[in-house]
Amino acid sequence: MPTGAARRRFFYAHVQKAAGTELRERLKRNFEPQAMYPDPTDGDLFAVAPQMSATQLLARWEVRKEEIEIVMGHFPVSTAELLGPGFVTMTVLREPVERTLSQLRQYRKASPALHGSELAAIYEDSPDYVFLRNHMVKMFSMTAAEVATAAREGKTPMVKYVQLDDSRLASAKDRIASVDVFGLQDRFDQFCGELESRFGWQLGTPLHANRTEPADVPSELRARIAADNALDVEFYEHARELYERRSISGS
Repeated sequence: MPTGAARRRFFYAHVQKAAGTELRERLKRNFEPQAMYPDPTDGDLFAVAPQMSATQLLARWEVRKEEIEIVMGHFPVSTAELLGPGFVTMTVLREPVERTLSQLRQYRKASPALHGSELAAIYEDSPDYVFLRNHMVKMFSMTAAEVATAAREGKTPMVKYVQLDDSRLASAKDRIASVDVFGLQDRFDQFCGELESRFGWQLGTPLHANRTEPADVPSELRARIAADNALDVEFYEHARELYERRSISGS
C-alpha cells in the first residue's frame, strides 16, 4: 500500500488509446497485485473482460472490496459512485482524431485480416462506432444509474448505445470538471509527475506499453474523423482549457 494512503481508494477511468495500459504497468510498482482491480482472480481479460464489464466489477467488488485500493478499467467515471464514497477519480484524455487513428492502427495490428489495409478502409468498414464516434463524450456523460442498468442487463457500458447530443456534451463537460486528477495524453509525463507529487507514488521510467506505430494519414481522413467526432472535439478543447487553467493555478 502506498505510504500515507491507508483506505484511500482510487478510480481510474481508462479512455481507450490514452496511455492507460502504461499507467497500469507503472502503478504495479506501488500496489500489491490483490490491491488492484482487475487482478487475475477477477476473470480472463478476453473471456470475461473484467476491465470493461460493469456486471463483473460490481460482483467482484462485493467479494474483494476490503482489499481493492485502485480500480482501473474502461468504465465511465460515474461508475465509482456505485462502489461507494471517497474515491479519488483520475483519467487521461486524448485528442480525438489521434485517439481514433491509434484505435484504427490497433485494429490493423491485432487482426491478420486487416494487415496491409489502409486506415481509411478500416474506418469505413468498422462496425465499432461506439469506439470511433464521440467515445469520450459518451464515457463522461453516462450516469451511475445508466451504468447500473447496463450491469443488470449484462451489457458493457463502453459498448452500450446511447444517443449523443449537445446535452450529453454538456454533461461530459460537467463531469470532467469534477474529476480529481486528469491529464492529457500528449503531456503524460506531467500527469505522472502530478500523481507522484500528490500521492507519493514512484512510477518510474516510461514503459511505452500497448503503443502503435504512427503512419501517414491522408488529410481527408483526418477531416472526416474530426467531423464525425465533433462532440469529442469540443469536449477535448474544453478539457484542455480547463487543464491549462488548473496548471496555472496549481489546483
